[in-house]
Amino acid sequence: MSEETHPSTHPPLPPTTEDDRVAWLRLLRSRRVGIATFYRLLAEHGTAQAALRALPEVARAAGIDDYEICPECVVLAEMRAARMAGAELLCLTDPLYPAALRDIPDPPPLLWAIGDLGALARPMLAMVGARNASSLGTRMARALATELSKDGHVIVSGLARGIDTAAHTAALEGGTIAVMAGGVDVIYPAENARLASDILRCGLRLSEMPMGTVPQARHFPRRNRIISGLAQAVIVVEAAAKSGSLITAREALDQGREVLAVPGHPFDARAAGCNMLIRDGARLVRSGADVIEALPAATEPAHTPPETIPAPQPETRDLRETADLHSRILERLGPSPLAEDQLIRDLAAPARTVAPALVDLELDGRIRRQAGGLLSLAE
Repeated sequence: MSEETHPSTHPPLPPTTEDDRVAWLRLLRSRRVGIATFYRLLAEHGTAQAALRALPEVARAAGIDDYEICPECVVLAEMRAARMAGAELLCLTDPLYPAALRDIPDPPPLLWAIGDLGALARPMLAMVGARNASSLGTRMARALATELSKDGHVIVSGLARGIDTAAHTAALEGGTIAVMAGGVDVIYPAENARLASDILRCGLRLSEMPMGTVPQARHFPRRNRIISGLAQAVIVVEAAAKSGSLITAREALDQGREVLAVPGHPFDARAAGCNMLIRDGARLVRSGADVIEALPAATEPAHTPPETIPAPQPETRDLRETADLHSRILERLGPSPLAEDQLIRDLAAPARTVAPALVDLELDGRIRRQAGGLLSLAE
């Protein structure tokens, strides 16, 4: 940070006006401003408006020439699209922003939501599993979702085929939340358009992505952290040994959530991931009663907004350090896949600093994450 940027000595302020929300969106949508950088800039400059004014100079100091912040017209267009879709913008400090999600290490500063916002104030459980689910798996998902929904829990999932669809469908009357990998107004897969509409009766659709965003493969890991972050526990019904459902389970463990899994036949590849989770200590699930027994003592969700914006995570990097780490990662990757663990060893950098950089590069479409924890340059 150069001296000319004059960092603020005051705590960052939450958005209280429409102009504030526009500034938050512009800052978050600006190039190379991930969530950690967003919070750091707020902490250093006090407001999003001040951070936007400082950002071009910050970028120049990091060796990034011709940097342009997100134009206001882009954000205003996004907000118009949201109004047309009936979506509401939830800021981190809003009373209705889900308290459990606010407590994860990288909470989305802003969320678009369509539907019944009251669902966010109720206890939530996440259910995930295979897209190519077996008949037995979908039956189990429906049975669990029905039982848990009747017990007063909102079922959170990702609106994907298979287990997600079964869980959402069974929980429609009790309330269910679909976390979208793309824009909250973009239904994927298209075959779930009717279900996506039905969800709005007693639940909602939720996304941190810009309105109109068509989901890409690189968006789903970020979506998964929201699914687990919302919930008290994550239930995995069917999952292969290398699957997105296991990514969600790992996110849940990192966030301090309970992970539960339905066992399956050893010869069924769709059960391999669940069986591995149980082997490694996940709670075995046979019915909704097993899930309820595993939950911590019920407490009333606290929906009082924080007085200040959360402090940025420790050991965050400035833009120069981030750009340098991105360059080092890209230099070591090629068209042939490389294991993420090996890349981290080659970089001689802590995993906690490499992981956010990999997410940034995925979202920029510069690298691809493949099954088995492999990485390669995007084609």
